[in-house]
Amino acid sequence: MVMTAIFVLEPESFFRHVAAAILILTVGPSLHGVFLLIEECLHHATTRYRGGRLGQMVTACVGVYTLLAVGLAALLFGLTEPQPWRDQWSMVVLACVLYPLLRTLGVLVPSEVEVSEICEERKMNVAQGLAWSFHLGYLNLVLPRLEGSIAEFRASHTAGPFETRGSRKLLILLPLNANIAHKLEDEDTNIRFYDNLPNTEIDRAGVRGRVYKHSVYSLLDENRQAHHCVVEYATPLLTLYKMSQESSAGFGERDRREQVLLFYRTLQDILDCSLECRNRYRLILLKDEHEDDPHFLSKAILKNLDQQEKEEFYVFPVNPQPEVDHPLIPPATIRIDDMHQIEPMSSVPSLMISHDMPRTLREPDILSPYGGTGLRR
Repeated sequence: MVMTAIFVLEPESFFRHVAAAILILTVGPSLHGVFLLIEECLHHATTRYRGGRLGQMVTACVGVYTLLAVGLAALLFGLTEPQPWRDQWSMVVLACVLYPLLRTLGVLVPSEVEVSEICEERKMNVAQGLAWSFHLGYLNLVLPRLEGSIAEFRASHTAGPFETRGSRKLLILLPLNANIAHKLEDEDTNIRFYDNLPNTEIDRAGVRGRVYKHSVYSLLDENRQAHHCVVEYATPLLTLYKMSQESSAGFGERDRREQVLLFYRTLQDILDCSLECRNRYRLILLKDEHEDDPHFLSKAILKNLDQQEKEEFYVFPVNPQPEVDHPLIPPATIRIDDMHQIEPMSSVPSLMISHDMPRTLREPDILSPYGGTGLRR
């Protein structure tokens, strides 16, 4: 298309038109940036910028690419012969007048999708900050100690919790509506509080021996068999729910649902990259389409436990193997000299073929409460 325009117009005329178009498109944002620069210099020079650096304020208000576009237009004007461009200059002046008006009326402002994309790229969303805070301020501290807490808990309880079907991971519940009950048994009668794990005490932010604890719950399946696991809601979702109830927060129900999904995705990405937390947690995204089912919560957790059994396996400790007879020589005829003559095992690796079904090495997808997997990006 550019080559066609060059052939239709003379090269010099083409560059003049390009320069005029660039200037018309950039003069409005440049003028708006000048107004922002004046405001920053008068009110925020010392608070937002160290020492009131003019260079930082210019790039923050106008933008580097806008300045480069204006410079390119000026360069093209300088390379072409000056001509009376009355019509082009009138368009530039008209753009300077119309741009502030259209921006004030909301015509040239970014759309909601653009604003959301900018916030996600720059990690500026509320949910992303809550996810990082939940990880660094809580999960990264307690998950590495969870296995030891469960082992201590089992040693102090003779009833044998976690022996039947259950989970030794921390199950974190994330309801899409962000409405969290403080007691799980109030949500589902098939869930019963069993006991608390031993307290974890960590010196944190000037507090000596700050206490962190987890609760063990007993879940009853359709056969009334009990399964024990450590379950809790993601407490940052309480913040999202409370924000949606405050008119001053400007946070509606639709925004809350989007932020919960973003919190889930962000937290999943963070934990996937954390060596301290890997294989010690399970995120369960709870949909809210079946809240009329009185046992939807226990079904969702049990479905997740069932998936863990199918896609994960426990590696048992290696026990000393009993001595076995030589496979080729009868036991009665083995002598010390013969044992020294037995061919040693080869150090060359050999290919071993298994007929078992393949198992994934990655964390399995998160189950939703009623079939299928949780939402993924």
